[in-house]
Amino acid sequence: MTQRVLVVDDDRTVSDVVCRYLEHAGYQVTHVGDGVSALDAVATQPPHLVVLDLMLPGLDGLEVCRRLRAQPEGVPIIMLTARGDEADRILGLQLGADDYLGKPFSPRELVLRVRSVLRRAGGELTTAPDVLRDDGLVVETGPRVARLHGRELTLTVREFDLLAYLMRHPARAFRRAELLERVWGWSFGDQSTVTVHVRRLREKIEVDPANPQRIVTVWGVGYRYEPFDG
Repeated sequence: MTQRVLVVDDDRTVSDVVCRYLEHAGYQVTHVGDGVSALDAVATQPPHLVVLDLMLPGLDGLEVCRRLRAQPEGVPIIMLTARGDEADRILGLQLGADDYLGKPFSPRELVLRVRSVLRRAGGELTTAPDVLRDDGLVVETGPRVARLHGRELTLTVREFDLLAYLMRHPARAFRRAELLERVWGWSFGDQSTVTVHVRRLREKIEVDPANPQRIVTVWGVGYRYEPFDG
């Protein structure tokens, strides 16, 4: 089945190039130029992924992301941001964007990011599917389902990948740069991406996110998953 990508960008020059590259890569692409149209398009025919610009007329990209994340379908989102908009980029990740690219960007890199996010969302992992368990937290990597005490968690693609990776390597401290490379596949990039995703995960799996017991901070290093069961 051809995967559908919705491109949301009001810059016609940028969107034309992005759409052309994605179509050449084999995706079915729909383009809209504003936030309201984006929400209508998702409701009419849900895409497999949304490429979402932050700067949109009317309803901006952050609000679109917020509304999409409030829906149970959990469509993956790649945000496009201006180079200097670090605060907006971090806010976008906090709202649940799975990835981001700063403008100007390489269309080829965007295609690679789209392919990576869709591959992970579809359950294609570099390791065999398994079931990870720890004190009421169950992560099934095949169907990509995570539950805490029987309640299914709503995780983005990257949140799921990060949690599964940390649980596969319990009691081991990872630097943020290591996690960025091993979970996101980036050999370089903004390490605050990892920080934001850890914060979001803690809000979903910790009893007290301000005093985490599962994903703990190793000062001067990074993060470690601390298992309850052994």
